[in-house]
Amino acid sequence: MAEKRTPGLRLRGGIYHIDKRVKSLPGGRLRESTGTSDLREAERYLARRLEEIRQASVYGVRPSRSFEQAAIHYLDWNRDKKSILDDAMHLEQMMPFIGELSIDKVHMGTLQSFIQARQAAGIKTKSINNALGVVRHLLNQAASEWIDEHGLTWLAAAPKIKLLKVRDAAQSYPLNFDEQRRLFMVLPAHLERMALYKVNTGVREQDVCGLMWDWEVAVPELGTFVFIVPGNLEKNEEDRLIVHNSVAKSIIEELRAKRPHDHTENCATHAGKKCNCTFSFIFTYKGRRIGKMNNTAWKKAWRAAGLPVCREYKRGVHNLKHTFGRRLRAAGVPYETRQVLLGHKNGDITTHYSAAELEELIDGAESVCGQGVHKTPTLTLLKRKAG
Repeated sequence: MAEKRTPGLRLRGGIYHIDKRVKSLPGGRLRESTGTSDLREAERYLARRLEEIRQASVYGVRPSRSFEQAAIHYLDWNRDKKSILDDAMHLEQMMPFIGELSIDKVHMGTLQSFIQARQAAGIKTKSINNALGVVRHLLNQAASEWIDEHGLTWLAAAPKIKLLKVRDAAQSYPLNFDEQRRLFMVLPAHLERMALYKVNTGVREQDVCGLMWDWEVAVPELGTFVFIVPGNLEKNEEDRLIVHNSVAKSIIEELRAKRPHDHTENCATHAGKKCNCTFSFIFTYKGRRIGKMNNTAWKKAWRAAGLPVCREYKRGVHNLKHTFGRRLRAAGVPYETRQVLLGHKNGDITTHYSAAELEELIDGAESVCGQGVHKTPTLTLLKRKAG
């Protein structure tokens, strides 16, 4: 005799699926997978879902949803976010600790096991805070933006997720001119050129590596040019204006002279891929775009130059941006001008600068060209002795 089956369950592909009329739902039907091939388990799942729907529609009681379910929804809801892959990594790290918890049970108390485990593994506080920030964002969205089929938010209210005090972050290490000279001497030629451009413009590593000829904008009134990096590629989502002092400008002109007039036979465009050759990108190596500066060659050069390798200080190329910023401040460049030169978010429309404003920015950048320029101040950096 065939096993009696609960109405509303259908076996498809070895898994029981629900297809049942439920008046209180939009569309009047409940359609979803039970995720199991066991009939009794599928029946229990259906009974639980029907009770959840009744509680929600009659009494306004929110269905219980696990943090794992919320994480899946979060990744779909925010799929266009620039840092969504980083968010996914942080959420995956959370799963062994709170994945099975109902989202209304996630708070600073239940997050302690994750925090303590990460601290015991030697993970920096900043990284732990990044993960906590994703959880906080998820819970805030669950309490304000995610509306279910009953017209209820996933959470009644979001708990307060506090970030930890950062006491173990490595400090940036701005270079003085002698340290810069020692470092640049031992860098490969293509990397030295990029580093020299970076320390004279204050741009991010990604902007140097991705700098394109198409972003160049002529400023005939001043006999120069600028670059405008599209805001969709920037961390603060604002267009990034890059002005050039004499050193940065000479680097661009040197590379301009070597730029091919059209795509070469070896360009990846001819293979049906996105172009990555010298025709499109400014900084290349062997005719191809350079993916990153903070590579093995940089790390070897940092050590060879006798720069600190202790955990107290950062050793990456981002130090060049800090170097540029410190030199601007030492040269007495006004705060507002420094903000623009460093690409910090300020709400201004970077494409609407007048020639006089651009000239002020260029003069600010010119003040840090290097030793031997008469307007360059002596820069004294106060640093603790590195161990």
